[in-house]
Order: sequence, then C-alpha cells, then structure tokens
Amino acid sequence: MICRKGAEGTLPFPVEDKIEILTLLASEAETDLREKALETLQAWDRAEVRRVMANPETPPEVLRFVAEQLLAGDDVLREILRWNPAFPAESLDLLQPMPAPEPVVAEAEDGPPALPPPEVLPSPPAPEIAEEPLGNPPPAPQPAAEEATVEILAKLAAGEKIENLTGAQVEAPPEVTKHDDDLTQKDRETLIQKIGNMTVVEKIKAALTGNLETRSILIRDSNKIISRAVLQSPKISDTEAESYAAAKNVSEEVLRLIAMNRRFMKTYVVMRALVNNPRAPIDVTMPLLNRLNERDLKGISINRNVPEVIRTMAIKSIKQKEEASKTKLPGKH
Repeated sequence: MICRKGAEGTLPFPVEDKIEILTLLASEAETDLREKALETLQAWDRAEVRRVMANPETPPEVLRFVAEQLLAGDDVLREILRWNPAFPAESLDLLQPMPAPEPVVAEAEDGPPALPPPEVLPSPPAPEIAEEPLGNPPPAPQPAAEEATVEILAKLAAGEKIENLTGAQVEAPPEVTKHDDDLTQKDRETLIQKIGNMTVVEKIKAALTGNLETRSILIRDSNKIISRAVLQSPKISDTEAESYAAAKNVSEEVLRLIAMNRRFMKTYVVMRALVNNPRAPIDVTMPLLNRLNERDLKGISINRNVPEVIRTMAIKSIKQKEEASKTKLPGKH
C-alpha cells in the first residue's frame, strides 16, 4: 500500500523526496501513519538527514519540522539548520538549545552525601501533564481520504501526473475557483491570506483546479511539490506558461520542469522566454539555443542578463547558421 510505504520511507524516490514526504505525512496524516512517519524520520540515517538539511533547496517547511522534531541531542544538525539560508527567520527560536533541568542534589564532600529530605522535593508535575492527552484520544482516522492524500503527495514527489483528486476530502475556498475576471480586489487580498493558511494537500487541490490568480501565487511556493502541481494544471495557457518561464521570482525547479514539459516546449515563445531568463540553469537553456531563430539568437548574444557562456554560444550558433546559409560556389582549381 502506497501510504504505508510512504510512512516507512520505502518509496523508490531520492532521499530528499523521501524525507520531504515523511515530514508531510508526520504533519498532515492521521494517527498510525503520522506516528509511523515520525518514527521513520527519527530512525533515519543522521548523515543523510544532515545532508538534506544543509541544502538551500530544501523547503522551509521541512527545515522547520526537523527543527521541531529531530534536534534533541544533535548539536551538529542544529548548527546546519542555523547556517542554511532557507531556514525561516521567524522560526530561529527553535534552534536555541533547550537547557535541561538541573537535578536538586547537594554537593558531596568527604562524608556521606547530604540530600534534602524526601518530603522537601515536590513531585514533578510532568506525569499529570502527560496523562491529560490520554483522556482525549484523537479523532478516528479516515482511511480512504488519508490514502488518497498520501497517494497524491507521493505521485507529485515522483513527478507523476495527477489526473484528479478523487477521494481526497479537500474543500477549496470560493476565491480559488472563481473566474479571474470576477475577482475583486478584496477577493485577491482574501485569496492570499487563505492560501497562506492552507495545508499542503489543499494547496495541491487549488493548484490543479484553481484560477490563474491562485496559480500565480502557488507557482512561487517554496515547496516544490506545490509548484509541480501548478504546472500539471490543465488550465495553464501558453501565455501563462510563457510568464512562468520568464519569471525571475520562481525557483530553478520550476524552470527545469517547464523545460521538461513537451507541451510547453512545443510553444516557441515559452522556449524563448526560458532561454532569456537569467535564473534558468545553463544545462537547461544551452540545448535550446539551436531551436531559436537568428533574430532571437542575436538578441541573446547582446543580452547582458544571461550567463556569458549562453551569449558566447548564441554568437557561435549565429555564425554557424550564416555559414550554412551561404551559397557554395564551385572553387577554382
């Protein structure tokens, strides 16, 4: 069962995606899956966890969750999170070491240790606090909806296409599905607030079924699973895809996904926008140069915003096309 495999960390994904899925399940899932995901994370190889936490591409929500759940006794991990520029500033207090309570024990000299009488030591309140949740068990899990949710997260993390969200109990606010032309300024402000309060699965539903305004907000989400869902929306037009390809405020992951999408790459303006985007990785834009016409190649050759190697290759491509277009005259011998 895919939900159980996700909580056990046995899905055939890269380590980064496995850890991200585990944090999502430990935050979102119910009862046994949540506990199993947290148990798997706590037992995960610490060297791998530290490597993923040191990566600036790791989503802030994952970094925050690890800071909340896995820092006990691991000062190395604490420092790694502290130096990761992606760690959310508002959660830096989680990285402060928690001082352990000092036991009340008198210093012993040459004689027998002088301990306070037993009656002086008050009983610690911890057991009473720990017993309180036992009287209020969590609500019963919803297996069908839970499994559908895990399957959605797993498929998106693996880069698979999501056809629908049947089975996942997610309600989208009206501002998400309202036609863009009908959105008022108040709707737009409300939409930003509501998206900020959404869970991961709610954002996925909004990304796949929402309007243009919703997608333009979610495409910049720090969680790559959300931006991946946006690009799977059947509602994306060529004009919208072009705007994402040219955007300077999206992650490299988004630009890579656009380049890997056949439908987007069939549209010339999308491809051109991607090559002209200075944030696009060189290994993505370099192979696209040969598909540009001479006019756009000349534009790139003088575009100081793109990497120098791209400008150089554009100039080289122009010369090659000029040579190929010259009429070959028979030489004199």
